[in-house]
Order: sequence, then structure tokens, then C-alpha cells
Amino acid sequence: MKTKTPLWRGVALTLVVAGCDTGEAMTPTVQTTAVERGDLRITAEATGNVEPIIELEVKSKASGEILRLYVEVGDEVAVGTLLAEIDPRDVQNRFDQAVADLAVAQARRDNSATQLERSLELHNQGFMTDQEMEAARLEVANQEANLIKAQVNKHLAELQLADVVIRAPKAGTILERPVEEGSVIQSASQNVSGGTALFVMATLSEMQVRTLVDETDMGALRAGMSTQVVVEAYPDRVFNGRVQKIEPKAVVQQNVTMFPVIVSLDNSSGLLKPGMNAEVEILIDQANDVLLVPNNAVVALDDVGPASMVLGLDLDEMDLASLRSGGRFGGTLPPGNGTNAGAAAPGENAGGDARARLAALRAQVESGEISQDSLRTAMRALIPEGGFGGRAGRAGQAGQAGGAEAGQAATQGQGDDASAAPTGMMGPQRRTTRAVLFVMNGAGVPEPRLVELGLNDWDRTQIVSGVEEGEQIALIGAAQLMARQQEFLDRIRERGGSSPFGGGGMGGGMGRGR
Repeated sequence: MKTKTPLWRGVALTLVVAGCDTGEAMTPTVQTTAVERGDLRITAEATGNVEPIIELEVKSKASGEILRLYVEVGDEVAVGTLLAEIDPRDVQNRFDQAVADLAVAQARRDNSATQLERSLELHNQGFMTDQEMEAARLEVANQEANLIKAQVNKHLAELQLADVVIRAPKAGTILERPVEEGSVIQSASQNVSGGTALFVMATLSEMQVRTLVDETDMGALRAGMSTQVVVEAYPDRVFNGRVQKIEPKAVVQQNVTMFPVIVSLDNSSGLLKPGMNAEVEILIDQANDVLLVPNNAVVALDDVGPASMVLGLDLDEMDLASLRSGGRFGGTLPPGNGTNAGAAAPGENAGGDARARLAALRAQVESGEISQDSLRTAMRALIPEGGFGGRAGRAGQAGQAGGAEAGQAATQGQGDDASAAPTGMMGPQRRTTRAVLFVMNGAGVPEPRLVELGLNDWDRTQIVSGVEEGEQIALIGAAQLMARQQEFLDRIRERGGSSPFGGGGMGGGMGRGR
């Protein structure tokens, strides 16, 4: 299977040092890009070989020397086409002997019948005993059996005589001819090894590609999915096909578990040949004419704090807690095909109890009663599933780290809030996940804004709602983000409850265990 490698287009944030001689601090320069509209395709890629659906070996039921071969490799034949002739002398001799044996058996049966009639007259006149009469009847029965045996042998010899002429069992193309004229072959019916193969033929109007697909993609694959196949002989031509079958048993190659997937192709053009190397792209899902942003612009809810520090924003002046209510500094997500982002996150009414519990946990850490690991575990249990440490946050984090997990979650419908599928998206309604984009305001300052994520590939992520086409968003480098995560964590610990997320809550930055 072709290895999928996330593409990072360099470091997304550069630092410009201003006033080095005067000791002034470094000022971050934000790299931005515009929200664009386009198409997104989620695919699974693999390689394999083109092969016929049915490949047939043609063998002879007769043994002997090959006298004539009438076809060559590559010839197309119809049903019943004469392919070869085997030396008929042995089977002809057996046939002639069977005909002679049949004539003898017929004569003996007739003679015994005549003798039975005479014996019956003599028995009636008293010149033959009952025992002699019974012997005459037995002779007639024996000759009847010999006649039937001779008829069967003659019929078998006739079939064997026909077997020396080899004809095509079905229409197709000759792929191999491993024998030549003059070769002596063994019968397929009389040899324990199966006899000698004269030809290998197949129907090439329909072909298939046998591929091995990584097990990580198997959850999204189904029989009947559309595929696109490209072969090296025709790199600019795409052959359309469908997933015919997914075999149940895995194959392990170099410690990688994969499953055989059979893709059927229409080869009415005759361009595909058995053995060609093929690259297969299986279409899992797609979204047409949707809003798209680069993956390195998507920030997980857990990473909003560190990302803000990367962009040079002052956490003390930010109200990151408002993101929980689903907006840009207290606003709401735009209505439409997004989710009900304006609703309060689950557990929001219990915020006072959660803050009290967090304060008690911090006191226990300071007194040495519990460890930092125990603190993180307890905090993750306190933060509701729809909050900064929930599944949505982890899905957004996956988008920041390359998009693989977030894309899979979106494809399989894993998220916190259900929403209608956007225009152009295939399949039924699917769930979305939440994350944050830093949108440039009128003053050129990035502001965090909650958005809904849809599909995701290795480069781009679909935005279901939260931004508009043409808005400028900040790009955040993964290296800078990782470097700031521990710094942000330490800063939250030092604040001792004065979290930028409001109310002493630890927020997303503390939702991640290390």
C-alpha cells in the first residue's frame, strides 16, 4: 500500500527580531492564508496487479504426441475452436479393437440364443434334462452381459478417439502455450499429477486488480465502492472500477497487517493486460464546493492556549472561556449547516462545582498528597465530554498533527454534534467535530473562533460552519505549537487558579495528559 505522509509546507510561523541592539523582545509575524472553496476527496490508496477474473488451463484427456497446434499466444478464440490434435494411433487401435470385440459379443449372444431355442425343443421332447436346460439359459445370460460390456468399451474408445482433438471450452484469449508440436503429453485423467497443460486462456473483457489495503482503512471500505485505477502503461488514463470483494483473512507483510481487496474493471477497450502494475484509489467519501482550510490552520480545543502564545497573544486579555459557548469571544457560530454551537457545552451549569474541585486538587498537589499525573487524571474526569478535553478537542488535535485521525473521525461520523451534510457531500448526514481557527480581525490581530470540521485529508480540512470564504486565517507551525504546550501548562500551574479560561478552570491546555 502506498504510504501516506502528511505534507507540512514548512514552518508556518517566523520570528522577526526587532531592535536587537536595544534589547527589545521578538515580535511574531503571522503567516496567513484565505479560506477557499473547493472539492475534497477522501480515498484509500493501494497497489496491485491486473489479472483475469477467471484463468483456465486446457488439458488433454488423451496421452500421446502433439501433431498440430492451431493457435498462438495472444489469439482470441470462440467456443469450440480447434486448438490442437494429438497422435490418434493408440486410441484408434483401441477403438478398432472395441468395435471388433463388440461384433464378437453380438455373434456369441445371437448364437447362444439360437442354442437356447433348440435346447427348449429337445427338453420338451424329453431328450434333454432340466440341468442341461438351465445351463443353456445361463449361457445366454453370460453372452448378454458380454455384449453390454463390449458396447460400453466401444463407447469409451469412441470418446477417447474424440479426445485427441482439443477444442476451446470457452471464448477467450490464449495467454500461454507451454508445449510445442512433437511434445509427448500425459493424459489429465490417467495421471496423478493432473496431466500436461496445453494452453492457459482467459476472458480479458473483464479484469480485476488484487490489492492489499492497510487495516487502518478497512473500517471505511465496503463492497461496491467506486475506484479509479491507473496503470504505468497509460499514466494519463483512468480506468473506473468497483470494489468487488474484501477477503476476510489478513495478510502480514513486513509486520504490516493488510487485507486483500479485489477491484473489478471493465476492459472492453482491451488496453489492460494481465500482470500490469496498477495504482488503485478507492473513493471513501467526498465533499464538493465546500469551504477548505490547510490542516496547519486548525487548532484543537486543547491547544488554543499554546497556539495563542505562538501567535503572541496576551492570555490575560483573552476570554478563552467564551469558546465553550461556541463563538468568537462570546459570539455564536453562524446558523446554517453547522451544529447548534451556540448552546452551552454539557456540564457548563456545574462549572462552580468543577472549579471548587480543581482548587482542592491543586491544594493537594501543593501539599504533596497527590502527584501531577493524578491531578491530570482527575481533571480529565472533571471536564465534560463536550468541553476542551472531550472527543472534539482530540479530533481537532489530530487535524493539527496532520489530519489523519481527524479525517477518519469525520468520515466515520465520530464527533460531538450532529449536523446535516453540506451541499455536494456524498452519503447520509454525518457528524462533525469542533476546533478553533485564528481569524484575522480588521486590525490584523488573530482572534480564536470556534468552527465545525467536516471531512479531512492529508492537506486540507472542510469547514462546515464558523468562517466565510475569503476570510484570512493564521497558520500555526507544529514545531512552535509543541514547544509552547509545556510552557502553557507550566504557566497555568503557576497561576494557581487564575486560568485564562475563566473561573479557575484549567481549560483545554490541562486537558492533555503527558
